[in-house]
Amino acid sequence: MSTPRLSNEPPEEHLVRYGLPFVPRLIAKARGSVIWDTEGREILDFTSGQMCATLGHNHPRIVEAIHQACEGALHLFSGMLSPPVVALSQRLASLLPPHLSRALFLSTGAESNEAALKMAKLHSGRFEVVGFTGSWHGMTSGAQSVNYVAGRQGYGPMMPGSLALPAPNAYHCPVRHCRKACDGTCLDVGFDMIDAQSTGSLAAVIAEPVESSGGVIVPPDGYWQRVKAHCEKRGMLLIFDEAQTAFGRLGRDFAFQHFGVEPDILTLSKTLGGGLPMAATVTSDAIEADCHAKGFMHATSHVSDPLPAQVALAVLDVLDEDKLNARALAMGERLAVGLRYLQDRHEIIGDVRGFGLLQGVELVKDRHARNPDVARGRAITSRCMELGLSMNIVSVGSMASIWRIAPPLTVSAAEIDRGIAILDQAITDVVAQGTRAAAE
Repeated sequence: MSTPRLSNEPPEEHLVRYGLPFVPRLIAKARGSVIWDTEGREILDFTSGQMCATLGHNHPRIVEAIHQACEGALHLFSGMLSPPVVALSQRLASLLPPHLSRALFLSTGAESNEAALKMAKLHSGRFEVVGFTGSWHGMTSGAQSVNYVAGRQGYGPMMPGSLALPAPNAYHCPVRHCRKACDGTCLDVGFDMIDAQSTGSLAAVIAEPVESSGGVIVPPDGYWQRVKAHCEKRGMLLIFDEAQTAFGRLGRDFAFQHFGVEPDILTLSKTLGGGLPMAATVTSDAIEADCHAKGFMHATSHVSDPLPAQVALAVLDVLDEDKLNARALAMGERLAVGLRYLQDRHEIIGDVRGFGLLQGVELVKDRHARNPDVARGRAITSRCMELGLSMNIVSVGSMASIWRIAPPLTVSAAEIDRGIAILDQAITDVVAQGTRAAAE
């Protein structure tokens, strides 16, 4: 296969910059947990691409599924259904609780959340939507309105009725109440504030069961039961956005299975497509029927496309056949042990949290004050790339500097150990450089 010829212009010369700094290497190839740049240098991927390549890059079964789709159909008129789409709807229904039985297949997580919000509003006849501080639900207008971690500045008014609850972040308690473990006080205070602001039109709460971009925030036991009770008291639907937590990342098919609470609407995306654009909005027969009767419309150019559906079926097959849920828990524990070892070695690591293959590492200037160390966080992340490890800083700003670490579910023990070693070296290098600079 030929490689496209490039000019000597800077790589980003004709590209719109979209909020992330471009890595100073062009990537030519990706397989499993490893990517290679155009000069042949190897980089270990601890972000699963954009959190999507959960089976590793270019998994053979995904490649095979793409070939199968090429023999059938890649794209159809939106009113046409194909065997892969019907099969995928049946497969998801078999994995989910009985009331989550109707699926709409789209391209991105933002699209699936837009559809969920529209369903919630149409079904309830209300318009107010509550999200959590630290949440990330996408960059389309409705989803962006309930993003509270980033992306809100400079675009004018958000969607009317967008309200926020404090996330259960015990490391930085939003109501300055907890220090070591969240006791849920923030939730009760938050709903008191919601009630004070509401115009009486509360439609839904949308939440990630474990906040990912918001800093890998794992709620305490019983938390989602309390959220569900607050929703039921006010006649609100509960929407779980499992873009980053479903299909093995936390060691279960769906993160809500860990917490014992089932949503009224479930959105899926990144982990369902295995690296291809694939998303789903799933709800009950009753909600679907009511929305249909009221004229629900969410047709897109690529709704119900056969190609990504074929790939999603392959993802679910591999997840089951290779027992990747159990593997994610085992490899996740190995990763967590390695990160806690680094915490013991490096004062800059204030907190390690998460479970399965979704781990968060918070970087601080001082462990007691818990002030974020944004500058050194960026420097260490850059040094990791130089040493051959792709890392992702999230929640960068005045509140936190946190690595979201999420290797593919197929990552090997040796690759985890190698990543920990590179991270150790990168921290050591940057801290030493800072010490020398201070001495001079």
